[in-house]
Amino acid sequence: MENKLYVGNLPYSATEADITTHFSKAGTVTSVALITDRATGRAKGFGFVEMSSAEEAQKAISMLHGQDFMGRAITVNVARPREERPQRSFGDRGDRGGDRDRRGGGGRRSF
Repeated sequence: MENKLYVGNLPYSATEADITTHFSKAGTVTSVALITDRATGRAKGFGFVEMSSAEEAQKAISMLHGQDFMGRAITVNVARPREERPQRSFGDRGDRGGDRDRRGGGGRRSF
């Protein structure tokens, strides 16, 4: 068993310190990572907690999965490896609206 846990349904106001304190009931927390939206910087409501051993990770799952944390029933599972996603292609953006940059403004064309 792994010692890295996925934690879901977290309140958006939760901090890494809050999560560390909560998971310390099950053992030694070695790291906490809250996932945030790149554009806004706001929490997405899930994160990852790494415990010092697989036994402590299992204890955290047993103790905390489905239990209340800051008003929400959290999900605690073993974290799965990140899946490789195909690289997204946005096409050749260089030729769309070609004369827009030369005219300035970049707004709608008026005919």
